[in-house]
Amino acid sequence: MKKAFTMIELVFVIVVIGILSSIAIPRFAATRDDAEIAKAIATIGAVKSSVATERQKRAIRGDYTVINALNVGGGVFNRFSADKDGVSDKVLETPVQGCASNGCWSVAGANYVYMMPTSGNPVPFTLNNGVFECVNQADADCITLTQ
Repeated sequence: MKKAFTMIELVFVIVVIGILSSIAIPRFAATRDDAEIAKAIATIGAVKSSVATERQKRAIRGDYTVINALNVGGGVFNRFSADKDGVSDKVLETPVQGCASNGCWSVAGANYVYMMPTSGNPVPFTLNNGVFECVNQADADCITLTQ
């Protein structure tokens, strides 16, 4: 007598795999969104730190020129606005490239806008008197990105 799986056993295994995958796939999608948000939080922290460092470097040189832009050149966060000597240093070692989809940065007028990956809501940031901050600090998405 040959030993093999019956058709009912095979169907049962396929159903169990289907149920497990229907639970796992949405969780993996949420994990990716969480990773995109964590990446945005890290970028915000790096930009804030870079702006503070640049402000201190300028103060040490006796230059109190207000930093009013972060996108001179290519990329969203590429270079600072020029100081009194016309020098514009890098904001980050690798500039953040802009895009037009969710989970990325773009420039809209004087604002640097992050598109939330979960909802697609835009979260605008601005550089106000040398401080990189969220425009609407009471917004839930803003709180998520700056907590």
